[in-house]
Amino acid sequence: MITRFIDEYRWLSNFVPVEVEFEGVKYSSVEHAYQAAKSEDPEWREFCATELSPGKIKRGSRRIEIREDWLQIRVDVMRQLLAQKFIQEPYKTLLLETGDTPLTEGNTWGDTFWGVDLETGEGDNVLGNLIMDIRRAVKTLAVEI
Repeated sequence: MITRFIDEYRWLSNFVPVEVEFEGVKYSSVEHAYQAAKSEDPEWREFCATELSPGKIKRGSRRIEIREDWLQIRVDVMRQLLAQKFIQEPYKTLLLETGDTPLTEGNTWGDTFWGVDLETGEGDNVLGNLIMDIRRAVKTLAVEI
């Protein structure tokens, strides 16, 4: 079982460098694009497209005006961005090499939606589940080709 996206499994993190696109703009990581998608403010999106640090973008997102439909679209946005990441190498091969291993985005900051709080063991693990869904789809695609 993979319980955290750190160290040898850091490549599962949304912070790792990978080019993804959202609404015609290229971003340097899934985190960059996801945070950009939270707001329709063109200045915010430009900042997300040009800032190097995904951590700085994530911290900055606490001060932006969130788009009205965000709670309804955020999972679909994340799914699209993760799919873009995991069809690229080396992430595709690394993901397939995990086989059927459960993937849990364990964290120490209390995120019980995208991950699982390691202190309490509680969480929906939406991020881990999305990645496992993509892994199943990539495996199926690889078999059909």
